[in-house]
Amino acid sequence: MIILGLNAYHADSAACLIRDGVLIAAAEEERFRRVKHWAGFPSQAIAYCLKEAGVGLADVSHVAINRNNRSNLGRKLAYVALNLPDPRFLANRLRNRAKWKGVAEELAEAFPNQRFVGAVEYVEHHLAHLASAFYASAFPEAVAVSIDGFGDFASAAWGHGDGPALSLDGRILFPHSLGIFYQAMTQYLGFPHYGDEYKLMGLAAYGGPSLVKQVRPLLELKDDGRFALDLRFFRHHKEDVTYEWNGGSPVCGAIYATALEDILGPSRSPDDPLTDRHRDLAYATQSVFEDAMFNLLNALHRRYGGDAIALAGGCAYNSLANGKIADRTPFSQSYLQSAAGDAGGAVGAAYVVWRRMTGARPGAMPHAYWGPQFSDDDVSALLAAREKDLAAQGCVVRRCDEATLDRLVSEAIAQGRVIGWFQGRMEWGPRALGNRSILADPRRADMKQILNQKIKRRESFRPFAPSVLREAVHDWFEHDEDVPFMLKVFSIRSDQRDKIPAVTHVDGTGRLQTVDAASNPRYYRLIRAFYERTGVPMVLNTSFNENEPVVCRPEEALDCFLRTRMDMLAINDYVLVRGQAPDVQA
Repeated sequence: MIILGLNAYHADSAACLIRDGVLIAAAEEERFRRVKHWAGFPSQAIAYCLKEAGVGLADVSHVAINRNNRSNLGRKLAYVALNLPDPRFLANRLRNRAKWKGVAEELAEAFPNQRFVGAVEYVEHHLAHLASAFYASAFPEAVAVSIDGFGDFASAAWGHGDGPALSLDGRILFPHSLGIFYQAMTQYLGFPHYGDEYKLMGLAAYGGPSLVKQVRPLLELKDDGRFALDLRFFRHHKEDVTYEWNGGSPVCGAIYATALEDILGPSRSPDDPLTDRHRDLAYATQSVFEDAMFNLLNALHRRYGGDAIALAGGCAYNSLANGKIADRTPFSQSYLQSAAGDAGGAVGAAYVVWRRMTGARPGAMPHAYWGPQFSDDDVSALLAAREKDLAAQGCVVRRCDEATLDRLVSEAIAQGRVIGWFQGRMEWGPRALGNRSILADPRRADMKQILNQKIKRRESFRPFAPSVLREAVHDWFEHDEDVPFMLKVFSIRSDQRDKIPAVTHVDGTGRLQTVDAASNPRYYRLIRAFYERTGVPMVLNTSFNENEPVVCRPEEALDCFLRTRMDMLAINDYVLVRGQAPDVQA
């Protein structure tokens, strides 16, 4: 049985394909369209998934989409009747809804030479999140939790997984939302773009607790784990807040109300300098968020017990909070799949339909490498076509065996060079995890500045992450856990921080990725080669891009290399170096 899973008509549009309960392919549409957080119908991601599986639309028995307009319908109607929102609020929702064509119609338009004859299944948004977390994990039994902005009139949901069974036992409904709280504060602090919440997380480490008491009243925490917004400070529940996508890029209007400025002072413009007040507000926002999240998780442990929890939803990308789960709750094991946000709902929806159709539990997600890959012939043809461009920049090109590749790249990293690393199948989710990465030396205190000058050009307060050999984690970090998808922040041991300043944040933490030989043998062997050369079992890893989605194809990797000041590109078995590197021809 072949099931196509979709996240559509929302940011991070994506598609996946499972065959007989096993994930075959998954990718976000943004990687093909080259527009960050692309929203709409993921036709190019669908085309990739079908090609990877070697099937056509006629072979697909079910299309599963992670929304169901009938979910919580009674509560929606009751809310509108009792609260009478601004008519423009309702009109905007209807306009957005009008953009949604039927799935069968979209498929017919995108694939005119193929015919889909299967069934379309609509899966409640948060049920899809719960499934994407629990079924993707290897836990035989776990509490499952979804926390995000909104989906199908709910902002959070929870249940319990046991073998193939997965329940949805409770929800927090509109207008209360932990995701809305964090997004509103992100906007208030001058980060207006969709997905900017990670900037607030990075900034929080520079602040202190002086303003926690002022921020805390925005969010009421209840004994049963629930939370409620003080709606005086928000607009989303009654006014026409813009949410639209022009050219595929999602745009969200201001969520916070002017009353927020009455208690916290003027909001920050994106061009305003950051002050200690802004840093303390970022700290306070993160602190209040964590209190709410752990209040919920602890209440769920009192209800269900157990030591394992699986999380999904946009709020599950809060790696600062994720790294504290074992410290602030009784859960000793936690799992987050690599695309924990809305893109991952495509996998969750497909998993739900598989379970409904067969009664069986779908297969777990052992790694994050579900995207396109390219052959050495593809790379060779590209390099031949771009020979003049390479010659113009004095690039030396060499094809290597893997041992030579590891030697050249590890030596270059140790010499302070910045490396583009393009290998194997593209990662599923927002993190570069060693197949579409830019690599550098974590030992250099100036490497953050070098990366920002050469390529990234991002805010100085944002940290860079380490990819660490799994067996070395306990020697370098205060927690020893599997973190394969770079979704947890741990404290770096105090006696090790000075050795790896490029990946040590101002508060002594690092958002690590653990790397093992089974899930990514080539990346593991490269880090191992760097370790043998330097005694440091990790490399700095950041996404292979420059103010764009992470590169997908060799063409995009080469373009990024040529237009930036990257020193070396390792693309499959080929190494490209600007100028005469010490032993590139040896």
